[in-house]
Amino acid sequence: MHGPLAHFLLASLLFFPIQSSSPQQTSSSNSKQTAAADSCARKITYIQQNGNAAKPDQRPTVLTEDELNAYFAAGRVRLPAGVSQVRFALAPAQITSSLQVDFDQLTAGRRSQNPLLGLFTGVHQVQVLAHGEGSGGVAHAHIDSASLDGEQIPRFVLELFVDRLLKPKYPQASLDPAFKMPARVDTATVGKHNLTITQK
Repeated sequence: MHGPLAHFLLASLLFFPIQSSSPQQTSSSNSKQTAAADSCARKITYIQQNGNAAKPDQRPTVLTEDELNAYFAAGRVRLPAGVSQVRFALAPAQITSSLQVDFDQLTAGRRSQNPLLGLFTGVHQVQVLAHGEGSGGVAHAHIDSASLDGEQIPRFVLELFVDRLLKPKYPQASLDPAFKMPARVDTATVGKHNLTITQK
C-alpha cells in the first residue's frame, strides 16, 4: 500500500533512484522509534486514501524528521540494493541524507576504465546535501554536494558516476531529478525537521 508514496519520499530525499518500495515490518526494542514509525505509516496511508477521494482534504499533512527516520530504520521501505542505514536531516528547503552504500551492489558490479570512478567501489559512508520542493504536483530537487567517507566529491565526478555507472541500471538517475508526485500531492515543502504535504 505504501509503495508509490514511499517511492516519492525517497526519490525526493535521495539522489539515488528508487526502483520499488514496500512496507517491510521488522521488530524493534525501541518503543519510541516504533511509535514514530507507526505514526509515519498512518500518515502515509492517510495521504494515499485522501488522494483517492473525489475531493481531497487540502489541510496539510506534516511528516516529522523523526517519523521519517524511524520509518526507514524499521525496514518498512525497500531500498535499492546496496543502500542502507539511511537518515535524513531536514532544514528549510534543504535535505541532508546520510547513508551507507555498497557501490558494487548498487551498480551491479559495473566498472569503468576512467580512474576517477575507482572511488565508487566497496562499502562507504555517503552524505548528500540537496535542496528541493514540490509544487503544482511536480517535485524538483538539486544535488548541491556529496561526500564519500567525509571527502567531498567533485561535481563532475558525481556526473560521471551517474552517467556511466548508475544510469545503465537506473535510467532515471539524475543529479537534478524532477517527477510527478503521487496521490494528488500538490506541494511538498521541506521545513525545519519536517516535510509538509498538501493535496488537491
